[in-house]
Amino acid sequence: MLLEAVYHRPRLNWSYAYDYETIHLRLRAKKGDLTEVFAWAGDKYAWDTTKELIPMKLFTSDAMFDYWECESVPLYRRLKYGFLLQKGHERIWMTESDFQTERPANPNRLFEFPYINRGDVFTPPAWVKDAIFYQIFPERFANGDPSLNPENVQPWGGTPTPENFFGGDLQGVIDHLDHLTELGITGIYFTPIFAGTTNHKYDTEDYMKVDPHFGDVETLKKLVSACHERGIRVLLDAVFNHSGRTFAPFVDVLEHGENSRYKDWFHVREFPLQVVDNIPNYDAFSFEPHMPKLNTENPEVKEYLLKVAEYWIKEVGIDGWRLDVANEVDHGFWREFRKVVKAANPEAYILGEIWHESAPWLEGDKFDAVMNYPFTDAVLDFFINGSLDAEAFANAIGKQLSRYPLQASEVAFNLLDSHDTARLLTLAGGDKKKFKLAALFQFTFMGTPCIYYGDEVGLDGDNDPGCRKCMEWDPTKQDHDLFSFYQKLISIRTSHPSLRSGSFKFLEAGRGGSKIAFERSLGDEIIIVLMNTEETAQTFRLGVEERSWENLFTGDSLRAERGTLSVKLPAYGYTAIKAVL
Repeated sequence: MLLEAVYHRPRLNWSYAYDYETIHLRLRAKKGDLTEVFAWAGDKYAWDTTKELIPMKLFTSDAMFDYWECESVPLYRRLKYGFLLQKGHERIWMTESDFQTERPANPNRLFEFPYINRGDVFTPPAWVKDAIFYQIFPERFANGDPSLNPENVQPWGGTPTPENFFGGDLQGVIDHLDHLTELGITGIYFTPIFAGTTNHKYDTEDYMKVDPHFGDVETLKKLVSACHERGIRVLLDAVFNHSGRTFAPFVDVLEHGENSRYKDWFHVREFPLQVVDNIPNYDAFSFEPHMPKLNTENPEVKEYLLKVAEYWIKEVGIDGWRLDVANEVDHGFWREFRKVVKAANPEAYILGEIWHESAPWLEGDKFDAVMNYPFTDAVLDFFINGSLDAEAFANAIGKQLSRYPLQASEVAFNLLDSHDTARLLTLAGGDKKKFKLAALFQFTFMGTPCIYYGDEVGLDGDNDPGCRKCMEWDPTKQDHDLFSFYQKLISIRTSHPSLRSGSFKFLEAGRGGSKIAFERSLGDEIIIVLMNTEETAQTFRLGVEERSWENLFTGDSLRAERGTLSVKLPAYGYTAIKAVL
């Protein structure tokens, strides 16, 4: 038993309250090392009458470790606990301070979950688990009101550049809500809509004003209302890490330097403001002089931005915020941000843009979720690039699941492309078979899937600005097969609770392999998804209960014989089957 690899902490993703009654415990061990693990748990004030051994299950693995998990519903919302580790006949007890071969004589040195305080429980909005998001880049989705067009607007469908405009606006979104409803969308994430000088609007000029090229606050209210009538939630982009160069306080600093009353709104290293060798002498997003970093620790800045966060929820009724460059803003600001937003709407969804491991932001006091780019990378590397085999892919997914509390994984924002990346179809080299495999995993995995506008009709495009081309509205140029495919994925997901809230485990993902099988289950509902990433047909043989199974794509029936289900998939084939009770 390799005890050096065994790890547990009484907080974060290792010991947490899943809800107001349930505590989840996790333990890490060397992969394949332990055969059984138990949590030895009870109430600290009534240990002798409440102590029990709770079997832990192997809930996920990565390349190096197994992660064991159990849940406890303690009578008095508190838990004292240790672990019993077994490898064959070898037994080791784990306390907070050491490992020992004999059962601890008393619970004094065990781990402790002191109490489930309701205010400490991380509770993301329940609706997010059921949502299907669609990301819209407003300037490129649809031109609904030509009277708002910027000067020198380009004909719709032209080649995008970092500077040009095509006249997309909010009325254009309103005009095409039928498209989203037909697809099955229940949430929209808009990139910034507030006043700015660029086509992307990440250089905010006025946080309290809709960009005049997009419409006005009344148009936004009309859009949000129309979305809500269709059961579609609306998420806006909050750019609070930095402003734009034309943001009035920054203009004042440019004009008055050290004498500006707004000089402490920014991180200025010296005056006057200038750019030397392409590096400004004030902090900015990615050295961009026109995106000066805001000092969110300044009380005035904090008060202003928190009013912005509250205003658009109360005034327009938006359903949450996506937070740009979220990891570069101080944690104290985000804690206050959450309090303000949740007071305005307890069901608001707070989504941070972070591209890496994000546990510090997912402790229940800041964000509900982050944009799940580690998921994106794993899916692209396996299904699109072929740089991971099945085992490595399963390990990457397992590592990601191990990082966060379950409630965070259930509402993770799972995307395959965005305004910041090349489009999925381009990454796949135009291969729709690979494209479909990636999308199928996205829609059958734990978390909230998001479609980047146009993917559903075959829009392609390389990295920015190519990924920001105009939406294709000519039916003769749309890929109707892809649209129907997404409709089917959404229908399957929304019809089966296990795909939204169920447990997840790999059934097959072999070393050097190019096929995977995994199970999603919730109560009596069991769904198995099988995927073949090989250009050759492959057969799956899975040990399952002897029962009938229904193909969710075709409606055909399958039958397990002698405890084995045999399914042959063609090259790049896939299926999802449901156990028939």
